[in-house]
Amino acid sequence: MLIILKNAWPLLLGMLLLMLGNGLQGTLLGVRGAYEEFDPQMMSFIMSGYFLGFLLGSRMAPRMIRRVGHVRVFAALGSIISAAFILYAAWPDPYVWMAMRVLVGFSFSGVYVVAESWLNDAATNETRGQALSAYLIVQMMGIVSAQVVLNFADPNGYVLFVIMSVLVSMSFLPILLSVSPAPVFRATKPMTLAQLFKTSPLGCVGTMLLGSVFSIQFGMAAVFGTQINLTVKEISIFVAVIYIGGMLAQYPIGYLSDRMDRRKLIITLTIFASVAMFGGVFIYQSFYVLLALGFVMGGIANPLYSLLIAYTNDYLEPEDMASASGGLIFLNGIGAIGAPVLIGWMMSNWGAGAFFGGMATFFGGIGAYGLYRMTRRASITVGLQTGYTTVMPQSTVVAAEVAQEVAIEKAHADEELRS
Repeated sequence: MLIILKNAWPLLLGMLLLMLGNGLQGTLLGVRGAYEEFDPQMMSFIMSGYFLGFLLGSRMAPRMIRRVGHVRVFAALGSIISAAFILYAAWPDPYVWMAMRVLVGFSFSGVYVVAESWLNDAATNETRGQALSAYLIVQMMGIVSAQVVLNFADPNGYVLFVIMSVLVSMSFLPILLSVSPAPVFRATKPMTLAQLFKTSPLGCVGTMLLGSVFSIQFGMAAVFGTQINLTVKEISIFVAVIYIGGMLAQYPIGYLSDRMDRRKLIITLTIFASVAMFGGVFIYQSFYVLLALGFVMGGIANPLYSLLIAYTNDYLEPEDMASASGGLIFLNGIGAIGAPVLIGWMMSNWGAGAFFGGMATFFGGIGAYGLYRMTRRASITVGLQTGYTTVMPQSTVVAAEVAQEVAIEKAHADEELRS
């Protein structure tokens, strides 16, 4: 890990600043939207725009990189993000915000592809797993730290939007001034969705429903907080706890994943989360209960993404794992786009508790489908399962393929041990 930090610290520092800006954006808009008297339904369309843009960017960024190169794409998209963050404050109109969110999501997707490509190029086969771990830790640190920054100034003013813009602009300095030119971009041709679904129906359905869960967390948590009249400090703590839960639960869930039937673990976690979220519909009024619910929400949703990828890999040959990652990311993105809109409609018509009701439904859907799949196919023997590798839901296909490469290496090593 020290070697990774020594060689890639400028890139990791730049990513930390980027994640500070992006993590602050989602929460700040949710709070500022309430000051501007945007109702939850309108805010849901605004928040959904990010995921639409991110999905479009994940499809188009590789083409842009092949055409003009990593550095130009990185600088151009970064400039769009920085400008959009200022325009949020200068033009607080819901339709302008919606357009800006699409642009920001598109741009962040491209920026992540470039940064992850550089990180992968800087790593060797021996250090690739450590590089991925460092990258994921930096992502989570940035998002959590952003919730602290939210308390630095009045969300009703300009200062926080300027801070967001400056953080993104400053993030390019350590990266562009120190990172060597990246190699020619190569992305694995994705497996068709029909092939992927035939290989792992639960992996496909679970990943798409989990995309809905994640977009609700990332997009609507602050909107929910404003609807129940939490203070800015309380909202920042609530959002931070969601991501802290996701960070702390990665290891224990990963540990269990490699030592028990993954399908049973998926079902157990999602049913537990569904029951907890359903209870939240009625008891969210207590702030300490709310924090506990947030911890459970993030602590299950974030590791579950890696768990579903590992479960899908169990039914793939090692050479097919990388190509499957593109399809899973696409399904995750499809699930993410519509969920905030649905939850916004529910919150506008049925009250703030619908935030947890929607989460309970999506978690429960994964668990219910997992139970159904148990009647259709036998589980793989625990000893034949592939290794669990951590991947975050907001990662692009590059990071997913890096994770798959680590999983492939583990699979080959396990085969050698068994033989």
